[in-house]
Amino acid sequence: MESALEEIEFLALSSNRVEVLRLLASEPHSRGELAAETGASQATLGRIIADFEERSWIRRTGGEYVATATGRIVADGFTDLLDSLETEQRLRDIVQYLPTDAMDFDLQHLADATITVPSQTRPNAPVQRLLDLLRDAEEVRTFSHAFNDQAIRVVQERVSAGEQRFSGVFSPGAIDALAADDRLRHRLESLRTEPDASVRVRNDGVPLAVMIADDVVHLLLRDDNGVLQASIDTSAPAVREWAIETFDTYWASAEPLSDEWSL
Repeated sequence: MESALEEIEFLALSSNRVEVLRLLASEPHSRGELAAETGASQATLGRIIADFEERSWIRRTGGEYVATATGRIVADGFTDLLDSLETEQRLRDIVQYLPTDAMDFDLQHLADATITVPSQTRPNAPVQRLLDLLRDAEEVRTFSHAFNDQAIRVVQERVSAGEQRFSGVFSPGAIDALAADDRLRHRLESLRTEPDASVRVRNDGVPLAVMIADDVVHLLLRDDNGVLQASIDTSAPAVREWAIETFDTYWASAEPLSDEWSL
C-alpha cells in the first residue's frame, strides 16, 4: 500500500488527475464531458480513470463516472491543501509585516485579499489604495498609530459634505503628529466638531493601522523602521468581524479627543 505522501505526490504530479477528481467529486461526468472540460486525451483519461478505480476513488454508473465517498474525501482534502498553499504564496512576501499576534483569525481568510505594494513608478500605491476606499465609503472606522495628511483630508472633506460617518481611535503619537502641523491641526479640529465624526485617543497606544471602510478592512503594513511595505484589504466576513471587535475594544479603552489635548 502506498503511503499518504506517495498518494499526494501521485495527484500533484498531474493537473489532469486533480481536475478529473474535482469534477467527479462535484457530480457525475461521462468520459466525453471530462475530455471537454479538462482538454485531456482519451488515452490520458483512460489511465486516470483506471488509476482512480484501482484506488476506489471513483465508480462507474451507467455511462458516467462519479467519486466515491473516499474519493470525495481526497478531493476535498487536496483542494484545501492547494488553497492553503496558494494563500501562502500570495502572503509570502508580506507575512513578516503582518501583525499576526494581534490578528485573531485564520490567515486562510486572506486568500482573496487585495495586496498592494510600492513600486518604482507608484511608491505610494498602498496609501493610494486606502484613499480610493475612503473616497467611496459611507462609514469609516479606524484604529491606528498614524493618520496621514491625505487620509485626513479625504475624511474631513467627505464628512463635512455629509457623505461619510467617521469614528477613529488613535495613539497619542498620531494626534501629536497632526497637532504639530498647522494645516493638519486645523483639519483635525474641523473633523472633531462634525456631528458625524468622533475621534478618541488611546493612551496605551494602538499597535495596528486598520481602516474599516464599509465592508472592506484595510491594513497598512510597515517594517520595524516604520517604512511602508504594503497594504492588504479584504471583505472576508471573518476579517471584518475581527476588525470590528478590535475597534470596539480600543474604542472602549480610549478617551474622546478634548480641548485639553495638544491642539
